[in-house]
Amino acid sequence: MKILITGADGFIGSHLTELMLEKGYKVRALSYYNSFNYWGWLEEVKNTNLEIVSGDVRDPHFCKHITKDIDVIYHLAALIAIPYSYVAPDSYVDTNVKGTLNICQAALENKVKRVLITSTSEVYGTAQYVPINEKHPKQPQSPYSASKIGADAMAMSFYNSFNLPVTIVRPFNTYGPRQSARAIIPTIIGQIADGQKEIKLGDLSPTRDFTYVKDTCMGFWEIANCEKTIGEEINIASNYEISMLDTLELIAKIMKADVKFIQDVQRLRPKNSEVFRLWGDNSKIKSLTNFKINYNIEKGLEETIKWFTKTENLKKYKTGIYNI
Repeated sequence: MKILITGADGFIGSHLTELMLEKGYKVRALSYYNSFNYWGWLEEVKNTNLEIVSGDVRDPHFCKHITKDIDVIYHLAALIAIPYSYVAPDSYVDTNVKGTLNICQAALENKVKRVLITSTSEVYGTAQYVPINEKHPKQPQSPYSASKIGADAMAMSFYNSFNLPVTIVRPFNTYGPRQSARAIIPTIIGQIADGQKEIKLGDLSPTRDFTYVKDTCMGFWEIANCEKTIGEEINIASNYEISMLDTLELIAKIMKADVKFIQDVQRLRPKNSEVFRLWGDNSKIKSLTNFKINYNIEKGLEETIKWFTKTENLKKYKTGIYNI
């Protein structure tokens, strides 16, 4: 079986690439084209079953080319930073909506057997009820979430109109080694590891359902191997809720750090754009597959901290600046 992973050079994509290679699949991994021939986190992945290609999902002709002879597509390529979506919304429509359209059209023409489209818990917005199941209303509280709602709808239209075997995979807040510095957990760990005593963050009242990256990747794999998930929207979540403040305190405890929180106003979202509560219901994925959570928040944070505090890893992050 041959697999295509778009966005394979990123955080979740690189971990998913490693998992698929461990399971013996041949993987075509898409890295975002750049003139430096730099493959992101794929630079550290070595395997004879790995084929790395550079390109851009915004190009429909390229998408048709890379989906030839592919059995399963894991489509992760996307712009994901919420703050950047405030200043560059058009880019999010191009990459997230049109990119998904291009992948679906290419998959249809090349008769791909399974297509997994990566969504996000941000499409739900602030919880109207908890835990949030797949029937929860969608609320576009940022241009990013609006673009992902549009991408999900585009993919499902291909299932309804053309019987394309699509599944919408909706991870809640994934964290772990290699995560972008724009996310709160790497931000906290990075500042503490860099020796800072005053930790600059935004609003610490929102809650999140954090899922360790290896559990998220296993969720993708379980979904892809279950025929009953075709045509469905499926959460990957821990069914657990923790506030940003409690996350900070837990990380500080594990790292044995005496730190003080300082609110940085540039890290605050506009009032109506902040998603104040996310707590995911994972009963659907559990009922359809053998998915289970192997990493609770303490175990996941310990593994994440262990990776980030290695000198060769920490030096890749600019801990002193705010990344949007």
